[in-house]
Amino acid sequence: MVQTAGTTDSHVDCSGTNPMTQPQPHFVFMILHEHPYGREMLAQLLAAGLRPQLVLEEDSEIGAVERQKFLERIRGQPVNRSVASQAGDHGIPIVSVPVHDDEHSLAVVQEAEPDLIVLGGTRIIRGNLLEFPRDGVLNAHPGLLPECRGSASPAWSVYHDIQIGSSCHFCTPAIDEGDLVGRRTVSVHRGARYEDLCYRTLVMAGTLMTQAVRAYADGRLAALRRPQGPSPNPTFRNMPDGLLAVVRQKLRDQTYAHYVD
Repeated sequence: MVQTAGTTDSHVDCSGTNPMTQPQPHFVFMILHEHPYGREMLAQLLAAGLRPQLVLEEDSEIGAVERQKFLERIRGQPVNRSVASQAGDHGIPIVSVPVHDDEHSLAVVQEAEPDLIVLGGTRIIRGNLLEFPRDGVLNAHPGLLPECRGSASPAWSVYHDIQIGSSCHFCTPAIDEGDLVGRRTVSVHRGARYEDLCYRTLVMAGTLMTQAVRAYADGRLAALRRPQGPSPNPTFRNMPDGLLAVVRQKLRDQTYAHYVD
C-alpha cells in the first residue's frame, strides 16, 4: 500500500491506455552497469510504453562497488531482468562509457539530441550533462524529499524517524535539491526488514519516474513541478555499519515511529 496527498493506493498502473497511441518522449536513460535500481525502473518505463532512444551505461570499478552495495541492501528480494536483455527486446542501443560525468559522455548525449535525460541509478552528476537536455534531467530518489537527501535514505529514515518513501525530482548541481515532480510515502508494517524497505522504495522510485515521464510526454509535467523548500536535516552520507546495526535493531524492536499497524 502507498499513500499520497491524503489518499491510499494499492497499486499504481503506469501503462494506462494503449502505449502505441500515446505520445513518445525523446529521452536518454543513464545507469551504472546493470544496477538493480535502473533495471527495475527501465522495466516499468518499457511496460508503460516509454522507450528510451538510448541507454548510456557507466561500466567502472566504482560503479561495480555501488551495484554490489545496492544488491546487499535488497538481499533476498527479486531483481528485474538485465538491462541488456530488456534493451535487446526493444531494439534500444546501449553505449558503455568509463564514467558518466565527462566530455565523452556529453558527446554521446549531444549526438543523440534528447529532450530529457532520465537517471536510473548513477553516481552524482554535476557537469555539463545537467545543462544539455532542453527539458532537464530527472532523478528518482529512494527517500522523501526534502526531508531525506543523500545516501542510504531508508536507513537514515528509520534512524531519525522520518517517513519512508520515494521522490522524483529535477537535478541541479546540489544533491537532491531540484524541483519535485512526484513524492509518495510507503506504508511500513511491523516486522518489515531493512531489505524490505530498500526494495519497496526502489520499486516506488521506478513508479514515480514512470509517471513523471508519461506526464512529460503528455505535456503535464510542468503542472506537477514545485520547489522542495529547505530540509530539516543535513544531506546524509553512506551509513556506517555501526549505525546500520542500530537501524536493524530498531526494526526488530519495532520502535520506528511511523508504523501503520
